[in-house]
Amino acid sequence: MPITTEVVAYVRGSLPPAPARVLEIGAGDGRLARALIDAGYEVTAIDPAAEPGGVVEPIALIEADGSFDAAVAIVSLHHIEPLNESISNLAGLLRAGAPLVIDELDCHRFDERAARWWLGQRQALGRDHEQPHDDHGPLTPSKMVSDLRHHVHSIATIREALAPTFEVGRPVPGPYMHRWHLPESLRDAELELIATGNLSPVGCRMLAIRRSG
Repeated sequence: MPITTEVVAYVRGSLPPAPARVLEIGAGDGRLARALIDAGYEVTAIDPAAEPGGVVEPIALIEADGSFDAAVAIVSLHHIEPLNESISNLAGLLRAGAPLVIDELDCHRFDERAARWWLGQRQALGRDHEQPHDDHGPLTPSKMVSDLRHHVHSIATIREALAPTFEVGRPVPGPYMHRWHLPESLRDAELELIATGNLSPVGCRMLAIRRSG
């Protein structure tokens, strides 16, 4: 999961004060969970690929509805299945008024120009031998775009799933690709290209607030 110092700052700035009880969904290697624990939060971090016994668990035995003060989903909602049922279950774990802090990849803003930039940066780093492949060889920009849009939920779909149980804030586009198997130091270059209209902002952030009732 692409966690950077800027992502940690965004999450901490969106959460209620510590020691709030926070649920992290799709916690990856636990980097964000550890940062929040160090900041005084009580964190339950789950990821289906996690190994038991670490800070991240493959499942969580949640003892009561409405038991969390906030939840965090960093680049995880776009591949959750079944989406609607999962969002409904998540809503049941949050108290009324609790924020769900969302950071996502916007598959409909990821276009061939973005794919070419990403592939070019990988090549410049000498990692072109690690480029994604399918059964027909290395992925081209057009194939990357097609596959991504086919396999992940769009921001519109995620917002629709959230709407029955959350007040969903306006999506805010921004940089993302420097976090996708690239050095964090490329963030400024990505931002500059976005600012000049030469690259699409393929990241998206939203804050959703658990409705009462």
